[in-house]
Amino acid sequence: MSTTRDAAPGWLRGLPDALGYPLTSDGRLVTAGVVTVLAYSVLVLSTFPQFTIQLLTRNPADLLYGIAALTRETYLSVGWLGLLLVVTYALLTGIAATHAIALFRRARRTSASTMLGVVPGFLAAGCASCGAGVLGALGFVGAMAALPFEGNLLRLGGILLLLFFLGRTGDPQTCSIT
Repeated sequence: MSTTRDAAPGWLRGLPDALGYPLTSDGRLVTAGVVTVLAYSVLVLSTFPQFTIQLLTRNPADLLYGIAALTRETYLSVGWLGLLLVVTYALLTGIAATHAIALFRRARRTSASTMLGVVPGFLAAGCASCGAGVLGALGFVGAMAALPFEGNLLRLGGILLLLFFLGRTGDPQTCSIT
């Protein structure tokens, strides 16, 4: 008798293991938490880059104020759904970072050529997570306004890509690196 989990695509079967991997040790959980907070901060601060630059050049101690103010602006701009997508992006980036670290450590033990294959994946996860923020940083704020659903569709697409790649990896301790 086949279960629903057996009928699911391979990447979907590995997703619970991938999402649960940071919970397997305190160090991984702390790493995922720190990267999540940093990713969220970068995502929110990149929504209004001119404000962020002016604020931080005037007084770097105002960083927390900037994050709070821009979190409010994000909510006012794209609503609860947009803010939830940004938080989900940051959380998945934290999980992806713990995977990248685990794969990097395993690759370092096997060979340098395998390690070179892991590094671009880690950088790509970072780039995918900032998607909409990069447009704003490059001066394409108007492009974000022209995107459907205030860029929420772009954020959702990035989240789905991160989920797909995390699911394909599964538990990085059992993932085979060739």
